[in-house]
Amino acid sequence: MGVSRRQFLKGGGLAAGALALNGKPALAGGADSPELRTKGLQTSTTICPYCAVGCGMIVHTRDGKIVNIEGDADHPINQGALCSKGSALFQVANNERRLTKVRYRAAGSDRWQEKPWDWALDRIAHLMKESRDRHFVATETRDGREYVVNRNEGMAFLGGAALDNEECYLWSKFSRAMGVAYLEHQARI
Repeated sequence: MGVSRRQFLKGGGLAAGALALNGKPALAGGADSPELRTKGLQTSTTICPYCAVGCGMIVHTRDGKIVNIEGDADHPINQGALCSKGSALFQVANNERRLTKVRYRAAGSDRWQEKPWDWALDRIAHLMKESRDRHFVATETRDGREYVVNRNEGMAFLGGAALDNEECYLWSKFSRAMGVAYLEHQARI
Protein backbone atom coordinates (compact mmCIF):
# COMPACT_ATOMS: atom_id res chain seq x y z
CA MET A 1 0.00 0.00 0.00
CA GLY A 2 1.43 3.35 -1.02
CA VAL A 3 1.18 6.54 1.03
CA SER A 4 0.41 9.69 -0.88
CA ARG A 5 2.00 13.00 -0.07
CA ARG A 6 -1.34 14.31 1.22
CA GLN A 7 -1.76 11.31 3.56
CA PHE A 8 1.83 11.71 4.84
CA LEU A 9 1.28 15.40 5.66
CA LYS A 10 -2.04 14.66 7.38
CA GLY A 11 -0.44 11.93 9.49
CA GLY A 12 2.50 14.17 10.37
CA GLY A 13 0.16 16.99 11.36
CA LEU A 14 -1.91 14.66 13.53
CA ALA A 15 1.22 13.33 15.25
CA ALA A 16 2.51 16.86 15.91
CA GLY A 17 -0.90 17.89 17.25
CA ALA A 18 -1.04 14.87 19.57
CA LEU A 19 2.40 15.74 20.95
CA ALA A 20 1.40 19.38 21.42
CA LEU A 21 -1.80 18.43 23.26
CA ASN A 22 0.14 16.06 25.51
CA GLY A 23 1.38 19.14 27.41
CA LYS A 24 4.94 17.92 28.05
CA PRO A 25 7.96 19.42 26.30
CA ALA A 26 9.72 16.89 24.14
CA LEU A 27 13.10 17.25 25.90
CA ALA A 28 11.92 17.72 29.50
CA GLY A 29 13.76 15.26 31.72
CA GLY A 30 15.93 13.98 28.89
CA ALA A 31 19.57 13.12 29.45
CA ASP A 32 20.67 16.31 27.69
CA SER A 33 18.32 18.56 29.65
CA PRO A 34 20.16 21.66 30.97
CA GLU A 35 18.31 21.38 34.27
CA LEU A 36 19.63 17.87 34.90
CA ARG A 37 23.11 18.55 33.57
CA THR A 38 23.73 21.43 35.99
CA LYS A 39 21.63 20.35 38.97
CA GLY A 40 23.47 20.96 42.24
CA LEU A 41 26.33 22.89 40.62
CA GLN A 42 27.55 26.36 41.58
CA THR A 43 26.91 28.75 38.67
CA SER A 44 28.77 31.97 37.87
CA THR A 45 29.19 34.16 34.81
CA THR A 46 32.45 35.33 33.30
CA ILE A 47 33.93 36.78 30.12
CA CYS A 48 36.00 34.73 27.68
CA PRO A 49 39.71 35.66 28.02
CA TYR A 50 40.81 35.05 24.44
CA CYS A 51 40.03 38.16 22.43
CA ALA A 52 38.56 41.63 22.73
CA VAL A 53 35.04 40.61 21.69
CA GLY A 54 34.02 39.91 25.30
CA CYS A 55 31.74 36.89 24.91
CA GLY A 56 29.77 35.91 28.00
CA MET A 57 30.18 32.46 29.52
CA ILE A 58 28.47 30.48 32.26
CA VAL A 59 30.83 28.41 34.42
CA HIS A 60 29.50 25.53 36.50
CA THR A 61 31.63 24.27 39.41
CA ARG A 62 31.42 21.50 41.97
CA ASP A 63 33.63 21.71 45.06
CA GLY A 64 35.73 24.47 43.45
CA LYS A 65 36.45 22.46 40.27
CA ILE A 66 35.07 23.50 36.88
CA VAL A 67 32.80 20.82 35.44
CA ASN A 68 31.09 22.71 32.61
CA ILE A 69 31.53 25.92 30.60
CA GLU A 70 29.00 27.15 28.05
CA GLY A 71 27.96 30.32 26.29
CA ASP A 72 25.65 32.71 28.15
CA ALA A 73 22.39 32.95 26.19
CA ASP A 74 21.46 36.18 28.02
CA HIS A 75 24.72 37.94 27.10
CA PRO A 76 24.17 40.71 24.51
CA ILE A 77 27.38 40.07 22.57
CA ASN A 78 27.43 36.34 21.83
CA GLN A 79 23.87 35.32 22.86
CA GLY A 80 25.07 31.85 23.90
CA ALA A 81 27.39 31.14 20.97
CA LEU A 82 31.12 30.52 21.45
CA CYS A 83 33.99 30.26 18.98
CA SER A 84 36.21 27.17 18.93
CA LYS A 85 38.68 28.70 21.42
CA GLY A 86 35.94 29.73 23.83
CA SER A 87 34.34 26.30 23.57
CA ALA A 88 37.66 24.66 24.45
CA LEU A 89 38.24 26.81 27.55
CA PHE A 90 37.10 23.91 29.75
CA GLN A 91 40.18 21.95 28.63
CA VAL A 92 42.47 24.81 29.63
CA ALA A 93 41.08 24.85 33.17
CA ASN A 94 41.03 21.06 33.55
CA ASN A 95 44.30 19.84 32.11
CA GLU A 96 46.70 17.53 33.93
CA ARG A 97 49.64 19.23 32.18
CA ARG A 98 48.67 22.72 33.39
CA LEU A 99 51.36 24.23 35.60
CA THR A 100 50.08 25.17 39.05
CA LYS A 101 53.41 25.75 40.79
CA VAL A 102 56.30 28.10 40.06
CA ARG A 103 59.05 26.43 38.04
CA TYR A 104 62.49 28.06 37.96
CA ARG A 105 65.62 27.17 36.02
CA ALA A 106 68.73 29.04 37.09
CA ALA A 107 71.07 30.46 34.48
CA GLY A 108 73.32 27.69 33.15
CA SER A 109 71.36 24.93 34.86
CA ASP A 110 69.77 21.99 33.11
CA ARG A 111 67.15 21.34 35.82
CA TRP A 112 63.88 22.96 36.80
CA GLN A 113 63.17 23.61 40.47
CA GLU A 114 59.84 24.17 42.18
CA LYS A 115 59.78 27.44 44.10
CA PRO A 116 57.16 29.04 46.37
CA TRP A 117 55.01 31.89 45.03
CA ASP A 118 56.41 34.35 47.58
CA TRP A 119 59.93 33.67 46.33
CA ALA A 120 58.84 34.22 42.70
CA LEU A 121 57.04 37.49 43.43
CA ASP A 122 60.00 38.80 45.46
CA ARG A 123 62.40 37.83 42.67
CA ILE A 124 60.28 39.57 40.01
CA ALA A 125 60.07 42.72 42.16
CA HIS A 126 63.84 42.65 42.78
CA LEU A 127 64.66 42.22 39.08
CA MET A 128 62.23 44.97 38.06
CA LYS A 129 63.74 47.38 40.60
CA GLU A 130 67.26 46.47 39.50
CA SER A 131 66.37 47.04 35.82
CA ARG A 132 64.62 50.32 36.62
CA ASP A 133 67.60 51.62 38.59
CA ARG A 134 70.05 50.60 35.87
CA HIS A 135 68.10 52.08 32.94
CA PHE A 136 66.39 55.09 34.49
CA VAL A 137 66.88 58.38 32.61
CA ALA A 138 66.12 61.43 34.77
CA THR A 139 67.01 64.23 32.35
CA GLU A 140 67.63 64.68 28.66
CA THR A 141 69.41 67.48 26.82
CA ARG A 142 67.91 68.78 23.58
CA ASP A 143 68.74 72.00 21.77
CA GLY A 144 71.12 73.00 24.55
CA ARG A 145 68.39 72.78 27.22
CA GLU A 146 68.01 70.13 29.88
CA TYR A 147 64.57 68.58 30.29
CA VAL A 148 63.24 66.34 33.08
CA VAL A 149 62.00 63.12 31.44
CA ASN A 150 61.99 60.51 34.27
CA ARG A 151 61.69 57.46 32.06
CA ASN A 152 62.76 53.86 32.28
CA GLU A 153 64.21 52.60 29.01
CA GLY A 154 65.05 49.14 30.35
CA MET A 155 61.62 47.52 30.18
CA ALA A 156 58.42 47.52 28.21
CA PHE A 157 54.87 46.60 29.22
CA LEU A 158 52.47 44.77 26.93
CA GLY A 159 48.72 44.65 27.60
CA GLY A 160 46.27 42.16 26.16
CA ALA A 161 42.75 42.02 24.79
CA ALA A 162 41.55 39.95 27.74
CA LEU A 163 41.99 42.95 30.06
CA ASP A 164 38.91 45.00 30.84
CA ASN A 165 38.89 48.82 31.21
CA GLU A 166 39.67 48.78 34.92
CA GLU A 167 42.60 46.38 34.47
CA CYS A 168 43.97 48.48 31.59
CA TYR A 169 43.72 51.58 33.76
CA LEU A 170 45.66 49.92 36.62
CA TRP A 171 48.19 48.40 34.20
CA SER A 172 48.94 51.78 32.60
CA LYS A 173 49.11 53.52 36.01
CA PHE A 174 51.58 50.92 37.28
CA SER A 175 53.72 51.15 34.14
CA ARG A 176 53.79 54.94 34.33
CA ALA A 177 54.76 54.76 38.00
CA MET A 178 57.67 52.52 36.95
CA GLY A 179 58.65 55.15 34.38
CA VAL A 180 58.00 52.85 31.42
CA ALA A 181 57.86 54.72 28.13
CA TYR A 182 57.25 51.63 26.01
CA LEU A 183 53.67 50.76 26.85
CA GLU A 184 51.86 48.85 24.13
CA HIS A 185 48.75 46.81 23.51
CA GLN A 186 48.63 43.56 21.56
CA ALA A 187 45.90 44.79 19.22
CA ARG A 188 48.32 47.32 17.71
CA ILE A 189 51.17 44.88 17.15
